[in-house]
Amino acid sequence: MTSDGLRERSKARRREAILRAAYELFAERGFEATTIADIAATAEVSPRTVTLYFPSKLELAMSEFDSFASRLAAALRGRGADRTILDALEHWLRDEIAGRGELDDLADRMLDLDPQLRAVAGARLAEAIQDGARIFAEEQGNDPDDFGPRMVAAAAAAMIAEVCHRPQESSIETAMAFLRGGIASLPPGPAS
Repeated sequence: MTSDGLRERSKARRREAILRAAYELFAERGFEATTIADIAATAEVSPRTVTLYFPSKLELAMSEFDSFASRLAAALRGRGADRTILDALEHWLRDEIAGRGELDDLADRMLDLDPQLRAVAGARLAEAIQDGARIFAEEQGNDPDDFGPRMVAAAAAAMIAEVCHRPQESSIETAMAFLRGGIASLPPGPAS
């Protein structure tokens, strides 16, 4: 074992402790009522250590959600040639639901308590969804600004929020059927 490997694992454990402490406090007290000093004390690190890992409290709060949105964007962009955008979305959803843990539950509680954080999370998810809408439009031979791709993006964003809030296999089945049915009902070709 090299010292670099030990150092990296130590950093990862420290980062995880800071995240867990922050999410527990945000879920319990709320985002605004929690200070960096509170997080540091709970994580048993200094406030400076917290800010070395996460320069702002908002960045800390959105850390896991940013990872979530990044995984979505990567799944949509990195899908194989044999997989449609909807197939990639469904596969990603199933992976996300299967991999959920306590930190995800704390993040959900945190977002439920704070409408401002929920809005920030929604805006960050919208970026990945818009990327997906562009890919969908390309698959369909439409312009991404056409009505159909915009509707698909809006429906996909709502569906992702609901499925991730109620992570059950039946929710995925229902949501994907809804999304596929909505897409099937769109008129062919560009519709402005």
